[in-house]
Amino acid sequence: MKLAFNQRIRTLLMSALVLLAHGCAVYVTQPDISAQKRISATEAIAQWNGVLEKYVDEFGFVDFTALASDKLGIESYISFISQTPFSAFHDRASRLAHYINSYNALSMYNVIALGIPDSNASLLARYNFFIRRKFLIGGETMSLYDYENKVIRALGDARVHWALNCSAASCPTLPRRAFTAANIDNELDREAKKFFSQPRNLRVDHEKREVWVSEIFKLFPEDFVPKHGESFIDYVNLYVETPIPRDYTIRIIAYDWTIANSRRKRG
Repeated sequence: MKLAFNQRIRTLLMSALVLLAHGCAVYVTQPDISAQKRISATEAIAQWNGVLEKYVDEFGFVDFTALASDKLGIESYISFISQTPFSAFHDRASRLAHYINSYNALSMYNVIALGIPDSNASLLARYNFFIRRKFLIGGETMSLYDYENKVIRALGDARVHWALNCSAASCPTLPRRAFTAANIDNELDREAKKFFSQPRNLRVDHEKREVWVSEIFKLFPEDFVPKHGESFIDYVNLYVETPIPRDYTIRIIAYDWTIANSRRKRG
């Protein structure tokens, strides 16, 4: 009951912020499309792979400072995202791969455009990052919030939650290679298993008969229940080697909104 109540409050609050955002939107300065040579999808993904390989470490953290001084690769990919309509992706697999890759790139670009903040922990910071700031995506102007909730989640695949990276420390680990249409289902299963193998996202206390899960479940409960079972545990059990007893009490691991900056000292 408490979780459902909190979810209703969150939904009402976010709805109010979305309405507010329409009156005071900030349009993020993106690469000048008119000055950018239009590139193919293959070339665009090659540019994105170059960014991931060069600036993302083994923990999925990004060297934003170095990337900010070498933006050609990410700007080329952002230009492709801006110019390429969603209709160019004709099937579910190509849409999933493009949506995830482009969301992750736009999030990364947003951090740079904001001057590399330390954290999005405050509600105001998250409002600014996800809702107030607008991007040109596929020829349409929208926020990261709208892109995730109205476009990406609309595909109905809960596994996107283990692949979308909003540049926060508690986000799923950012892979160092782009997602691909040819192998998207295997890649999403891989990321789900990786996510639940990390204690920061899933902890089981058999003595107390408790299971601690990422706050992502609390943020998007309808994507997991009842579609994938009667509780979050049913969903988690799809991706762990040892099933968790279904009668364990579910606890939530608070999200760390610190920017996943590889230059930040970590304990």
